[in-house]
Amino acid sequence: MSVVDGVNQPGVAGAPAAAGGTGPTGVTGASRGTGGVGGAGGTDAFDRGDGEMPSWGELVAEHAESVYRLAYRLSGNRHDAEDLTQETFMRVFRSLKTYRPGTFSGWLHRITTNLFLDMVRHRATVRMEALPEDYERVEGTEPTPERMFELSTLDPALSRALDALSPDFRVAVILCDGLDMSYDDIADTLGLKLGTVRSRIHRARAQLRQSLERTSGDLTYVGTE
Repeated sequence: MSVVDGVNQPGVAGAPAAAGGTGPTGVTGASRGTGGVGGAGGTDAFDRGDGEMPSWGELVAEHAESVYRLAYRLSGNRHDAEDLTQETFMRVFRSLKTYRPGTFSGWLHRITTNLFLDMVRHRATVRMEALPEDYERVEGTEPTPERMFELSTLDPALSRALDALSPDFRVAVILCDGLDMSYDDIADTLGLKLGTVRSRIHRARAQLRQSLERTSGDLTYVGTE
């Protein structure tokens, strides 16, 4: 069973002035790309250590879709996904000079997930300070187009079960079952011990199974094991 399906990413706005010069402004969209963009060889060549530092346009063209998809899977809504995507690229572009060639996609995943966890922790602090004890979350009555697309490709019960997971568990299981990342890669991305990653994924899957059994008896969660 698929954990979550992707959605179309929005445009990524103009580039910051950093990491080797002023990037082009007004970059409002990104096309799907896997290789080099322009003559520099793109991020693949840069990651191998035999290419030039990628431009803002190359970063966006090659990675905007995957970053936005991950951000949307983690946050569950377009607004946060857009903010996370924009902040991820800003941080990446400003840090290119200090990046050591290795696994560029893993670096992007690490930045995106850390930004998401920072966002959640900040909001949790604000909620504890500002909300009364009897506060109940009020869901929107009209789903966004992205939410409608998600619901059309992902069972609603599974979507609700994912939303109910703690952020740490949600990140771990989405990286594993949604992006097919290995435990070792997830541990490296999140800066955690391998045993911690295994535990979080195991517990997340168990909670998903329990939730589905409770709300939808004809569904179960298998994951990628």
